[in-house]
Amino acid sequence: MSTPRRATLTFLGASGTVTGSKYLLTIGDRRILVDAGMFQGEKMWRLKNREDFPVDPSTISDVLLTHAHTDHAAYLPALVKHGFRGAIYATEATIRLAEIVLRDSGRLQEQAVGDAVRGGYSKHEQPEALYTTDDVEATLPLFRSVEWNSDVEIDGVTARWVRSAHILGSASIHVTVGERSVLFSGDLGRHDHPILKDRETPPGADIVLCESTYGDREHPEPELPHEPFADAIRRTVAAGGQVVVPAFAIDRTETVLHALVQMRRAGRIPDVPVVVDGPMSLRALDVYKDESLGELDHDITIADFTDLNLSEARDGRDSKKLNRRTDPMIIISSSGMAEGGRVLYHLMRLLPDPKNTVVLTGYQAEGTRGRALEDGARNVKINGRHIRVKANIVRDHEFSVHGDASDLMDWLKALDKEPETVYVTHGEHHVAETFADRIENELDWAAVVPKYGEVVSIMGDGWDPEDLDVEVPEPQAAGTEPRE
Repeated sequence: MSTPRRATLTFLGASGTVTGSKYLLTIGDRRILVDAGMFQGEKMWRLKNREDFPVDPSTISDVLLTHAHTDHAAYLPALVKHGFRGAIYATEATIRLAEIVLRDSGRLQEQAVGDAVRGGYSKHEQPEALYTTDDVEATLPLFRSVEWNSDVEIDGVTARWVRSAHILGSASIHVTVGERSVLFSGDLGRHDHPILKDRETPPGADIVLCESTYGDREHPEPELPHEPFADAIRRTVAAGGQVVVPAFAIDRTETVLHALVQMRRAGRIPDVPVVVDGPMSLRALDVYKDESLGELDHDITIADFTDLNLSEARDGRDSKKLNRRTDPMIIISSSGMAEGGRVLYHLMRLLPDPKNTVVLTGYQAEGTRGRALEDGARNVKINGRHIRVKANIVRDHEFSVHGDASDLMDWLKALDKEPETVYVTHGEHHVAETFADRIENELDWAAVVPKYGEVVSIMGDGWDPEDLDVEVPEPQAAGTEPRE
């Protein structure tokens, strides 16, 4: 394919925030979307899920998916609901996990509407789900599997998926348009994911989008791993309480289980019951156990994250039975930021009692219940009720499978060519700014923090400013001013 006269990139998410990843490539009259995530966290961002999409979804030809997390994939059924009928390209493991994520999201959308109607706490007379389970089922047949490190020709555009070691199946995507190229980092894993194969280095590109979730900090690497978690378990069990771990159903549940196995084998925690509560978490665990995918690191076995006094609460009845148990136990339940799912019912029950403990195991976005708990809130609102917080709140900072600032810099340094511009995305605004400064200071590369809705040309010299013709609704979200 020759390089087109007009080719632009529009930032429709993960700009000024860490969620809602969506990047629109407009190549002539063709539109390709990279990622289709839902906004989470602060209300001003969540409301954007309900806005009309900036372009008619029926005019999008394809979606390229980096991985299956909600903030990268869960907006897909909304696109389908409003007319998208193109192909969705992703790795096999991503497709397996996305099916779980989307079905759960559709169910939660419908459940939230039902709860709001019954509870009377919706301001809308007739609240409506963003999308339904029927929309999800219409989405699933659109997926197309891709191989690792292979060029995929998509009507003249070439795309390549390269392992990013964030979650099972996660990838960076390198896109070639004629003589020009764009690299989307997706979410980048750490240099030492506890159970997955190491990340790989993709080809360099003219334009690079790099995530910055932890772009202003370094992850701790203590000699004794996860000691705050182990200590919380020991203290809580001694007090006769229960430990609840809000954990993302995909990857975080598996890495928490892996840590618990290592701690129990080392005699650092007692052999207490561990319950994984939630069909989504358990279905994801089944995918991680599938050795045919070839995604686990060479020295990891299934026993390394299941060798526990482990039980499963697959249906609602099993989950409700946990409410009647008073013996010490560890409950792992999604969601990781305590924004939905069965973990809310465990929090309602356990938060008011000081003998219990909540262990937060990952990034808590601004505006989420998890962030409120992390910041020391004395009350949190759950299902229309304010719940008193007397339980111990513990933060284990070692679980993140987002690369820290050094991991991100190492990924950039390993690229085989210097990009013309690095667009720093998927980070809270001040974090993205900090990381952009580091790129400029250490690598002497142009680094820009794009604002929500910003349109840039991906052409080389000689492009026409009139080519920037994609319009995005205003007003611009607060806190996303362009980088000086």
